[in-house]
Amino acid sequence: MDRDHIRNFCIIAHIDHGKSTLADRLLQITNTVSAREMQEQLLDSMDLERERGVTIKASAVRMNYTSRNGKDYEINLIDTPGHVDFAYEVSRALQACEGAILVVDASQGIEAQTLANVYLALEQNLEIIPVLNKIDLPAARTDEVAQEIENLLGTPAEDILRISAKSGIGVQDVLEVVIERVPPPKGDLEAPLRALVFDSHYDSYKGVVAYVRVIDGKLDRRSMLKLMATQAQFEPVEIGIFHPQMITTDSLTAGEVGYVATGFKTVRECRVGDTITQAVGGAKEILPGYKQIKPMVFAGIYPVNNDDYGQLRDALDKLQLNDASLVFEPESSQALNFGFRVGFLGLFHMEIVQERLEREYELDILATAPSVEYQLKTKAGEEFTIDSPAEMPDDPSLLEEIREPWMTIQIFTPEEYIGALMEMVLKKRGEYVNMEYLDKSRVMLTYRIPLSELIVDFYDRLKSTTKGYASLDYSFDSYRPEDLVKLDIMVNGEPVDALAIIVHRDDAYHKGQRLVSRLKDLIPRQMFAVPIQAAIGKKVISRADVKAVRKDVLAKCYGGDITRKKKLLEKQKKGKRRMKMIGSVEVPQEAFMALLSLDDE
Repeated sequence: MDRDHIRNFCIIAHIDHGKSTLADRLLQITNTVSAREMQEQLLDSMDLERERGVTIKASAVRMNYTSRNGKDYEINLIDTPGHVDFAYEVSRALQACEGAILVVDASQGIEAQTLANVYLALEQNLEIIPVLNKIDLPAARTDEVAQEIENLLGTPAEDILRISAKSGIGVQDVLEVVIERVPPPKGDLEAPLRALVFDSHYDSYKGVVAYVRVIDGKLDRRSMLKLMATQAQFEPVEIGIFHPQMITTDSLTAGEVGYVATGFKTVRECRVGDTITQAVGGAKEILPGYKQIKPMVFAGIYPVNNDDYGQLRDALDKLQLNDASLVFEPESSQALNFGFRVGFLGLFHMEIVQERLEREYELDILATAPSVEYQLKTKAGEEFTIDSPAEMPDDPSLLEEIREPWMTIQIFTPEEYIGALMEMVLKKRGEYVNMEYLDKSRVMLTYRIPLSELIVDFYDRLKSTTKGYASLDYSFDSYRPEDLVKLDIMVNGEPVDALAIIVHRDDAYHKGQRLVSRLKDLIPRQMFAVPIQAAIGKKVISRADVKAVRKDVLAKCYGGDITRKKKLLEKQKKGKRRMKMIGSVEVPQEAFMALLSLDDE
């Protein structure tokens, strides 16, 4: 098709503002999907996405539409994930478009991800079309929210489209505005091929299927291709478009969106953000913005039953085929035996992976408390990174400094919760940056905060403090040297590596105390007293004892000489001492979960 009649756009929004519902209506209006095949959240293929109402994986679809002026258009819609953990995938999807529909919920107004996605779209110089959704809700604040959008983007409030994606009100106008305002794709048809990979998935027959937007040149099945960042070469197995199912075509030209099946057996060779070109005489310059995604949060994942170790490894391998950002390596723990150290983009990504392991692969797993990547510098001048407290040197005197990652966070909240939120963030070692009023009643607070404080229960506490009204966005700031120490937990004199945590020295005493008293209630009583200690290096900072189960050895003594009673008690004491030397203490699963709720009290 003539490039002047092609439009590439995506839909961006905060979670649950109606992005997938709008995509459903657009597919219906353009007759891309028949009424018989239609179902809610059609582009969200995972059960988990439908249940939670969030898009986890980006997807693309081509729609053919005849506008009111009688001309035929080819419209490519790219649906993007809404959660902050997947911000890099969103930025690549935006680079594959010329325009973006910004969906804002008329009852909720502008929230954290709305603003974050607007900034991403502005960075890519996209034409932003604001759309006010859910106008038919009783709680809709249509005029107020339209004014908020005008203040943010400068689009006059009366020009903002007002729709209800659920009932279909005003949805056709969205397509007309896309045709009118989104520019057709540029690009040189005669130049060497450059195609941006904006997502990928694994197919057991075709290998890795790369979702591509052709920027320059032509992509056809007969030429040998290569990926410019990884230098991996391949001959295309299949080329096609999404309609929304995959339909094969002979070629894709500049401006078009489609897929290419590479035949690769792992997603590592075909990463999001890479550029595809010809293996011989291809382009010299890679498309801008490519970076390798680095995990930010790490956790140990162990099978509850040790016999399931092989199944867990296979399950992680299969998940990694569809998710290149998931990294894992084997690790072993004295308390939990064999498992894996897994890296995630964030806490939501960790939650999704855990749930998929349990549901899709029917595994019983135990995840240790999440930790972050620390940079260590020794007095000998060596530098290295660790992502597990167990890797920290036992002797703190060998270390010159420990650097931890800090994040910049933005909290959007009604003004009545400002005081409670400020107090909460300060307790988490947050640093105030600024406060901005978005309108008369809503405020944006900006703070810097250590990632280790953010990943445990920050989001839950934020929601409970503000009765669910606040929203949060975060981005990496920098690594900073801090006074951090490794807090070891010893049960019956033995350190339990899976319970070790890295904490700020100022918090070490009260965190150690709380953890010890929590463990005292969780570890079952034995026939002998079990000491639980929190220690920094060799120095014990807190202790509690799980009392022994007592057998009444004096029950058979009724009267008689006191020496007889003493003799029986001495015998019992010797037996307990011997038992303590050879007895082992089982640490229950709840003990590892105690690390996640240390600040609840």
